[in-house]
Amino acid sequence: MGSTTIDSAHSLFRVIETGDPALAADVVHADFHNREAVSSPAACAIPGPAGVLASSAWMRSAFTDLCFPVLDTGVDDERGQVFVQVRMQGRHTGPFVLFRDGTLERVMPPTGRELDYEQIHVLTVRDGKVIRHEAVRDDMTMLGQLGTFPPTLPLIARLAGWKLTGRDRRAAAAVSTRAAEAAQGAQGTGAAQ
Repeated sequence: MGSTTIDSAHSLFRVIETGDPALAADVVHADFHNREAVSSPAACAIPGPAGVLASSAWMRSAFTDLCFPVLDTGVDDERGQVFVQVRMQGRHTGPFVLFRDGTLERVMPPTGRELDYEQIHVLTVRDGKVIRHEAVRDDMTMLGQLGTFPPTLPLIARLAGWKLTGRDRRAAAAVSTRAAEAAQGAQGTGAAQ
């Protein structure tokens, strides 16, 4: 594996940051599978570039100025894997909607807080394109930075208000639509092949 493999891995994060369909077509394999898609809108589980573009739309709907500076990479030539250590950075300006197997699990209303924490991603690369993704994230740090863990009475009241008014379901529908539209946009560029 050479620098092209590492470049493909780095470029996958650029797709998440930008939602660029042409870049997705260049670096995402048609058989791409995201093991982490169980907590995202249904469109994020679509194989290939379309699913990556849906994931990008989902993440960018919750976090402005989203970026993933790469801290380190490692390569396992035998398995065709690249290990990428990144920082997830951005500002929580939209509802962060989490799903469980396609069903709304919870919504974190926007807090306006900055997010900056480390993650490790394991990417499998075949023929110069990323074909599989899985992640090890420190979600407790993320929730702490967003001010949602440990939960406080004002937060619990805010979450209850979102649920009682149906705002959580509307946010889930909106982000699901946005992700599906991003996946559809992949077809116009050949990214959904």
